Amino acid sequence: MGRTRVALVDDQRILVEAVASIVETEFEVVGTFEDGKKFLDEAEKLRPDIAVLDVGMPELNGFLLGRKLKKLLPKVKIIYLTMYRDRESAAEAFQLGASGYVLKSAAAKELICAIREVARGGYYASPVLIEGMIGSFVQAFKHMKQPHEMTRRQREVLQLLSEGFTMGEVATRLQITPRTVAFHKYSIMDRHQIKTNAELINFATTFLPSASS
Repeated sequence: MGRTRVALVDDQRILVEAVASIVETEFEVVGTFEDGKKFLDEAEKLRPDIAVLDVGMPELNGFLLGRKLKKLLPKVKIIYLTMYRDRESAAEAFQLGASGYVLKSAAAKELICAIREVARGGYYASPVLIEGMIGSFVQAFKHMKQPHEMTRRQREVLQLLSEGFTMGEVATRLQITPRTVAFHKYSIMDRHQIKTNAELINFATTFLPSASS
C-alpha cells in the first residue's frame, strides 16, 4: 500500500511551503496551493486521500472549499488548519464532514499526528479545543436529527444580519472573526437555498419571530 496522498491549501506561500516540507517526510504531498479555486480545478486529477485546508483564506474560505471538494471527491478526508480557537466552529466543521481540526499555533508534530489519525479512519482535534466542545457536539447531533433547525450561533448571526448589521459589526458583537460570520451566513443560505441578501432577510422574519418585530 502506497503512502497517504496529501494536498495542502493555504493562501500564505511561506506557510504552505513550510508545512509541505514537514508533511512530505512521512506522506506523499501531491500538491500545494495558495488559491482554493485552483485547487478545485486540479483536485480530480490529483485525487488526494487527505486535504489540509486553511480556514481563513480570502474569496473561498476553507469551509466553503471543503464543501465543494466533498462534492467532487466524496471519499476525500479533510483536515482544517486554523488560527482561530472558536470551539463552536470546530464542532460545526466536524458536523459538516471534517475529519480533523488543527490550530496553526500547534507544534508541527501535531499536524503529523492528525494526518496519521485521519489516514487510518479516525478523527483529530487540537487538545486545546476539546475542552468545552462537548456541548457544541450535543447541539450538532440535535441539529442533524432536525436538519431545518439552526445552531445557536447561526441564529445569533442571522438575527444581527436581519437587524442591518454588517458582517464586520456582527463579528465584533459576537467576538468572532468576520470569516466565521461569513461561514455561518453562507451555510444558512446554502442549506435553505437562499440566493440573495434580500431573501435572507425575508427568511429571517419568518424563521426568527424577533426579527419581524
